[in-house]
Formats: sequence, C-alpha cells, structure tokens
Amino acid sequence: MSVPHPDDGATAASEDDAQALLSAAALASFRLNGRFLAAAEELARPAGLTAAWWQVLGAVLHEPLPVADIARAMGMTRQGVQRVAHLLVEHGLAEYLPNPAHRRAKLLRPTTEGYAAVRRIHPAHRALALRLSAEMGPDRLASAVEALHGLNRALDDIAAEETTAPGVASPGRLP
Repeated sequence: MSVPHPDDGATAASEDDAQALLSAAALASFRLNGRFLAAAEELARPAGLTAAWWQVLGAVLHEPLPVADIARAMGMTRQGVQRVAHLLVEHGLAEYLPNPAHRRAKLLRPTTEGYAAVRRIHPAHRALALRLSAEMGPDRLASAVEALHGLNRALDDIAAEETTAPGVASPGRLP
C-alpha cells in the first residue's frame, strides 16, 4: 500500500487505485501466462516439442539469432535459452552457425526438421486462434493484444528510466 499524503486525500486515493490496478494487471498476466503455457504445451506435444522449444524455434524462424537476442525477444533468461538451444541442436531441430558479428556468440537457426515440427503445430494453433477469436470477437482480441503490447512498452520505458535515474523502482528492481 502507498503511504497516504496527509494534505491530499485525492492523491492518496489515486495512488491506491494505481497500485491496485498494477496488482490486478500482474495477477491477470500471471494467470494468462500459465494458461498460454499450458495451451502451448498441448499444441507442441504432438509435434514432438515443448512450449519452450517451440518458443525458441519461433524466435529464429525468419532469421538466425544469437542466444542473447532470443532471450530479449522472448522475455526469457539467456541461460534458459542456452539450455533449450542445446537441446534443440542435440535433437536435430536446430543448428549453430558462425556469427560474423561476434566470434563466440553463435547464431541459432532451425534445421529442416525444426521447421517441419513447427509446421505440424499450425493446424491446431489455427483452430485455437479461431476459437479464441470467435469467443472474444476479433476487435476485442486485437484490443487485448494492443493493451498487452502497451503494458510491455510502459514497463520497458520504466526499466530504461531506471538506468538514468538510480533509486527509482523499476520492474527489474522493485523495493
């Protein structure tokens, strides 16, 4: 809870409202993340993948990337992506390529088998997408996606401010 301002009850109430909204958004996001992960596991399993394997392969479908870039794009830890990348390579679903920009940070890209595994997910993914769109309505679903992007941008901005204003709470360093 925020500390009330004795001289301004309206400010204290609006701070409490903001804090309650942040908590509600976080809790809804945690639950949604769990639901998406469960759905991803269900969709990926018949293709011989896990949700994490699908996530990492999905990050490199259009261009090979180093592990650190995959981690940033997917909101994962570098170590987690590295572990999954090694498993993908070990299972013949991805391969490492030399990185002309960095000698030690190799690029990861799917193999033919990796692309095929992701393609096997598409029919079930499409069916779930159509069911979700029918349930919510396409406009409401698009608005929800835009709101999620907006929350991510706002948290990115707050995190960036932390690098220029030490001592201010950021998503990566809450008090």
